[in-house]
Amino acid sequence: MEGSPGRRRFLKSVTALTAAGLPAASVAADAHSEHPAQVIQANSGARPPTRLAAYSYLTQPEAAFVEAAVSRLIPDDELGPGAKEAGVAYFIDQQLASAWGAHARNYRLGPWPEGTPTQGYQSPLAPQEVYRIAIAETQDHCRAKYGKTFDALAAAQQDDVLRDLQEGRITMELVPARLFFNLLWANTQEGFFADPMYGGNRDKIGWKLVGFPGVAAAYTEFVENHPMDFPGGFGDRVGYPANCSTGKLSARLTMAEAPS
Repeated sequence: MEGSPGRRRFLKSVTALTAAGLPAASVAADAHSEHPAQVIQANSGARPPTRLAAYSYLTQPEAAFVEAAVSRLIPDDELGPGAKEAGVAYFIDQQLASAWGAHARNYRLGPWPEGTPTQGYQSPLAPQEVYRIAIAETQDHCRAKYGKTFDALAAAQQDDVLRDLQEGRITMELVPARLFFNLLWANTQEGFFADPMYGGNRDKIGWKLVGFPGVAAAYTEFVENHPMDFPGGFGDRVGYPANCSTGKLSARLTMAEAPS
C-alpha cells in the first residue's frame, strides 16, 4: 500500500528471486458449475490475440473484492501496470479452483495447535475456505464501518481495511485476519511474477518491471554474457522497451512501496 516502505523492500528483493518459479499449484482445468462464469479480458503473454478467461471458483462479489484488494497491494502507478492489470485476481481464482486450493494433497486430520511462523501454513481450513469465509467477514466489517462493501470504498479506506487485516485489528470469528492477509499478499506476489501460463503476470507485466526477459530458448546465446544487455534491448524479442536498462529499473524499484 502507498506510504509504506515494506513494498519498496519487497520489489527491490524480487530481482534476486526466480521470476519464472511455479506458483502455489497447477491451474485447475475444470470450472465449478455452481458458480456463474465471470468473463474478463486477458492477454496471454506474448500472444497478440485477446482471449476470454472465466473465473472458476470465486463468485462475482468475491472476485470484485479480490480485484480491488490486489489493485491496492500492487497498484497501477507511475511504475507501470499493477496487479489488477496483470490478471492477479484471475490467477488467484485458478489456484483456488485447483488441488492446492482444496488442499487435496495435504494432511488435514489435525490436531491443530497454534504453530510458529517458521512452521508454515497452520490452519484446518483449505485456502478455498479461508478466502470464502474471510472475504465474507471482511465485507461485513466494511458494511458495518463504512456502509459499503470493500470494492465500493475509496482507495484510502481500502488501504485502511487492508492495514487492519495485516495488523489483526479486524475481529473475525472463523479466520484470523492476519492469516487471510498473509495468504492474500503471498498469492498476489505469486500472481504478479509467476509464469504467465498460470493466468497472472499478463503481458509479462511483472517480469518487465524487473527486467526479466523470460525463459524462451532464443536467449541461450546470451546466457553467459554477463552483465551485458541483450543487443537493442528487449523490445525486438518479447515486447520490452528498447531502453529498458538496469539503471532505470533500479530507479523504478527504489520508488516502489507496499505493505510492511
